Amino acid sequence: MKTEAIHLLNVIQEARPALESITEDDASSKPIVGKWSLKEILGHLIDSAANNHQRFVRLQNSAEVVSIRYDQSFWVDRQAYQTANWEDLLSLWYFYNKHLSHVIANIDNEALENRCDMGYSEKKSLRFVVEDYIRHVQHHIKQIVSGVAPEEREKWRAS
Repeated sequence: MKTEAIHLLNVIQEARPALESITEDDASSKPIVGKWSLKEILGHLIDSAANNHQRFVRLQNSAEVVSIRYDQSFWVDRQAYQTANWEDLLSLWYFYNKHLSHVIANIDNEALENRCDMGYSEKKSLRFVVEDYIRHVQHHIKQIVSGVAPEEREKWRAS
C-alpha cells in the first residue's frame, strides 16, 4: 500500500495551491440552489476521510466488518460546513489526508482482503476501500478546482 499512500500524498500536495487560491466568498457561493458549495464539497471530503479512516483501521482488526456507512447529506448539513472558515476546512482536509497517507502506508498486507459492508451490492475489500477512497478524493478535487483561476487549474490538471 506504499504506492497508494504516496499517490494520496501527491494528490493532496498538488491540489493544495489551487485550493488555497479560492477565496472565502467563492468557497461559500451556491450558484445552483440545492447543490453543495465548495465548502460543503470539501466538508464532504473531510467526512469521507473520517469514515474511511475507520475502515482502514478496523478492517485490519477483523476479517469482516459488519457495516460502516454514512449519510453524506446529513453529515454535511449537521456539521454546518457552509458557515465554517475556508482556510480551516482546507487545513483540516489537508492534514487529515496527510495522516491517512501515513495510515495507508502502514496497512498490514495480510488484511487487504478483509471485507466491509459499505452499502454496495457486495462487501468490499480493504484494498478496494483504499483505492476507491483515493479515486473519490481526486474526483471531488477536480470538481472543486474546475472553478479556480485557469493558471492554478492547469497546474492541478497537468499533475
